[in-house]
Formats: sequence, C-alpha cells, structure tokens
Amino acid sequence: MSGVLLKARSVGGRKGSYNGTDNSGLQMKAMILAAGRGERMGALTATLPKSLLNVGGTTLIEHHLQRLAASGVHDIVINLSYRGAQIRTAIGDGRRWSVQIRYSEEGEPPLETGGGIIHALPLLGAAPFLLVNSDVFTDFDLTALLADSARNTLVLVPNPAHHPNGDFGLDDAGAVTATPPLLTYAGVAVFDPGLFAAFAPGRQPLKPILDAAIRRRDLRGLRYDVMWMDIGTPERLQGLNRLLGTRKAPR
Repeated sequence: MSGVLLKARSVGGRKGSYNGTDNSGLQMKAMILAAGRGERMGALTATLPKSLLNVGGTTLIEHHLQRLAASGVHDIVINLSYRGAQIRTAIGDGRRWSVQIRYSEEGEPPLETGGGIIHALPLLGAAPFLLVNSDVFTDFDLTALLADSARNTLVLVPNPAHHPNGDFGLDDAGAVTATPPLLTYAGVAVFDPGLFAAFAPGRQPLKPILDAAIRRRDLRGLRYDVMWMDIGTPERLQGLNRLLGTRKAPR
C-alpha cells in the first residue's frame, strides 16, 4: 500500500541507528504539530481538523498522546490554527493520558512548521524537545530518540511510493546530508531550541532551517524501516484503516 512500510527493524551497522537503550525516564517535552488544514483531505477536513481524523477507532492525535505518555513524555505542547477550538475540546488538558498539555495559538493562517515551532519556543523552554507531526502514523519506538545523546536528530524512512525522491541523505557517520540517495523525513525528530535562534518569528517552512543545520554539520539522522505512513490523502487514510483492521494498532 502506498506510503506504508511494514518492516519494523532498525538499520544496523551505521552510526546513528538506535542502540536499544531504554531511557524513557528522561524528562523531555514534546510538541505535536496540529495547526494545518489538511487541504488534500477534501471533505474530510471541511469541518474537522486533520488531527481529529479517526484511525483504528482513535483520532490521530490521541494515538500520539498515548505513545508519548507510554514513552515517559508527559509535558506536551500542541500548536493550533485551523479549527483549533475543536482540538482543545477533544483533548482538553491531557489528564486522560496522564500528560500536561499546553496550546500554542497561531491564529490564521497557520505559521507552517518552522514558524509554528519558533512561535511555541517560549512554551517548550531551553532544553531539547521531541517533535511529532500529528498527520503521520507509526509504531516507531520514541524512546530511541529519548535515549540518543545526540541532539537535532531526524527520523528518516525509506521513500514511500507517493514521495519517491526523498528529502535528505544520511552518511556513514550518521550525519544528515543533502547528498543522494535520499530518504524521507518521517515527521519525528528531536531539536535543540538553538537550532531556530537565527530565524525570525513568522510564517516559514522547516526545510530551510534544516538545510542550514546540514551546512553546519549539526543534524543527525536515525534510519528505520518501520510501520510508517503520512496521512496525506483520503485514500491513504482508508488504506491505513484497512491495515489496522488486520493488526494491532501501535500504542
């Protein structure tokens, strides 16, 4: 199925691969990106934010909250723009998942990924934080990032059919590069707030910020072959729900 990778194994023999250490007790904040409109979803998001779409009987954003809490992450920031009040109503303060949720209000239009992160930095604080796109679905072990001593780390996956050209390369030392062969950014990362220090607030994408880090050799990558999907179209959402009907959903 387009966009789904079913091999749940790490790629060994390469620096930057997860070493298997469980450091889930490490205190780290997380940010869930949930401000986007999801225009390619058509009628499905005409009256509903994308992060509240149902997958396997639970909304996308609830899957992320469950998995963050299970990984030991309990302080979470969610950015809001399109129909953000519906997300607030559905999620509340997070106590159902034993987490604390704070909201970063962006207004309209949303600030895109880079601008949204910069806007939320006062809530995220000075320490490295975990970033998760609400519109991806994966059973990637988040403790791999909590345990990794490196900061500014992207999770990269083999390119799905709908994104064959990829985003970033990964060298033998585990550094992210702009050199082919390219892999796809999975929408999961750890960032140090200093990564954004040279960029002014306002609407902007994430990629130019990451490209600057690549030029400084300040961005690492973890490659995984995992169950991963970008929920970018109604067809991929339907395919994921069919898949989850035949296997246990990640928690």
